[in-house]
Amino acid sequence: MTIETKPLNILFLCTHNSARSILAEALLNTVGKGRFRAFSAGSSPRENQQPNPLGLKVLQNVGIATEGLYSKSWDVFAVADAPQMNLIITVCDNAAGEVCPTWPGHPATAHWSYPDPSEGNGSEAEKLEAFRQTLHAIKYRLELFCSLPDAKLEQALLQSSARQLANP
Repeated sequence: MTIETKPLNILFLCTHNSARSILAEALLNTVGKGRFRAFSAGSSPRENQQPNPLGLKVLQNVGIATEGLYSKSWDVFAVADAPQMNLIITVCDNAAGEVCPTWPGHPATAHWSYPDPSEGNGSEAEKLEAFRQTLHAIKYRLELFCSLPDAKLEQALLQSSARQLANP
């Protein structure tokens, strides 16, 4: 099947799956216009982990739906009957340094570093601004990714293409 008929599955990883990976999942499912199917997970989400409310708020503020977003462990995607990923992108430095599971299908990998918008003790407005800035940084890189021609998204070139976008 071609990319036009079968979307590429992209998994975004972060430690807790509450902020950056959730933002990336929601953004790509919107800006990817059906060409990509995004998922997110964490290497070690806390018990009863939920997406950060400020992350959900900045998504809603730009008109992106947040229904169905939830925090989950990356173990969900490492089992045989999980959706097979074409590309796995870590979006936090902690997750990038961890030993990942063996992913079914041996997908391409890349690391796109973003600071954690949930760190810091600022006012509510300052925290919201940190999330807004992270959202726009991820969106910029995802728009570049989505503009890649199909030839750059073929499995053999996917890892190289994604890694080149680490420093746009």
